[in-house]
Amino acid sequence: MAVENETIRLARLDDVPAIMGLIEASVRELQAEDYTPEQREGALGAVFGVDRQLIRDGTYYVAEVDGELVGCGGWSRRKTLFGADAAAQRDDSALVPGVDPARIRAFFISPRYARRGLGTRLLAGCEGAAREFGFTELQLGATLTGLKLYARYGYVPGVTETVPLPNGAALDIVHMHKSFDMA
Repeated sequence: MAVENETIRLARLDDVPAIMGLIEASVRELQAEDYTPEQREGALGAVFGVDRQLIRDGTYYVAEVDGELVGCGGWSRRKTLFGADAAAQRDDSALVPGVDPARIRAFFISPRYARRGLGTRLLAGCEGAAREFGFTELQLGATLTGLKLYARYGYVPGVTETVPLPNGAALDIVHMHKSFDMA
């Protein structure tokens, strides 16, 4: 079922509280089939959370329906592959377009709007923006829940990274890669 009255726009710092609420709802419900409650709760705020650098860079987007924030996702020209502001493995140094792959980052959809094309539209917009910036390749860290979406759009899975969480649990993240067809 299509989404009516949808708007996709750049995220703003004043969207952060709504984005955080969206992420929590999305993780708790949509990732329930792939991760345990302990994994989901342990990942919130560390692996799954807001990265304000993406917002400041103008590479993070939100989807709204009738003024309600129902989706988010972005791309990055920085080395960090995944994680929130507080992630230990952060590296905000710049990537080189045409040499390094841009990152696809932090996609979350409201459970009420799941499987209605919002993630697809956000992803297409991010890919287009990264390509316009000069990137020829993309990389992402997919949750087990997101694997099918990304594979459908040409992302190839690579290594699986097991990320330790602050509560002692661990979370599997699958590295995926896509090259733009330059023909």
